[in-house]
Amino acid sequence: MTATRIDGKAHAARLRARIAEQVAELKQAHDLVPGLAVVLVGEDPASQVYVASKGKQTVEAGMKSFEHRLPADATQAELLALIGRLNADAEVHGILVQLPLPGHINESEVINAIAVKKDVDGFTVANSGRLATGQRAMVPCTPLGCLMLLRDQMGDLSGKEAVVIGRSNIVGKPMASLLLGDNATVTVAHSRTKDLPEVVRRADIVVAAVGRPEMVKGDWLKPGAVVIDVGINRTEAGLVGDVDYASAVEIAAAVTPVPGGVGPMTIACLLANTLTACCRANDLPDPAGLTG
Repeated sequence: MTATRIDGKAHAARLRARIAEQVAELKQAHDLVPGLAVVLVGEDPASQVYVASKGKQTVEAGMKSFEHRLPADATQAELLALIGRLNADAEVHGILVQLPLPGHINESEVINAIAVKKDVDGFTVANSGRLATGQRAMVPCTPLGCLMLLRDQMGDLSGKEAVVIGRSNIVGKPMASLLLGDNATVTVAHSRTKDLPEVVRRADIVVAAVGRPEMVKGDWLKPGAVVIDVGINRTEAGLVGDVDYASAVEIAAAVTPVPGGVGPMTIACLLANTLTACCRANDLPDPAGLTG
């Protein structure tokens, strides 16, 4: 058996097209245009490429894109002042501060300065807590994209056994909350989990988000499992995920590749969250099929 290659790039393209349609309908019906502000501090090359891609896709979806660049030596007070202005700007419905930030800036303080309704990354304590307790929240983009891929591949996730490898606040923990919300049985595993391969072998769904190149081997997997690889690791051989793709495709039913799997979904879900934030700011129903 050779696994299905889950094409995140194609799925993201379809999602962006659906978002663009809903953005156009929102403008026609209510004269509203969602606006996304992205803040970049410093000149990290990877971050610059990512920010440029976000801006391009925002405009292509019919939204307003606001880009703010601060020098690497900008103070935390300057960054917080900018966030304060964006919080108060009615044209801005979503605010994203590109991470990582320079070492002299406290990331937690900056993230939690973003207005909860404009926190399209879903990283604030308020949104994290709401998601964990089953309340309406802005959902972090990468886990939301993973959930969409799983639903598309598997349909109803109710009763499925899922293992999430990784317990970060950005992916692991919110992913577990989303899977629980879909009535899966969830185990959160990590570097100190005893007999990790045996834990993974019982899973119908494996989400790998641990940051270790090709750690999850094919013989760890239950035959027919669906594997979502969140990892992006730069090696001498190029970009690889947290899953050994070559061996996984011999056992699993479906696997996301790296690159071309989860990555494209992250930006598409950022656009989805911006549209959702605009609707919520104007007391309109959430857009269909975009909120997890």
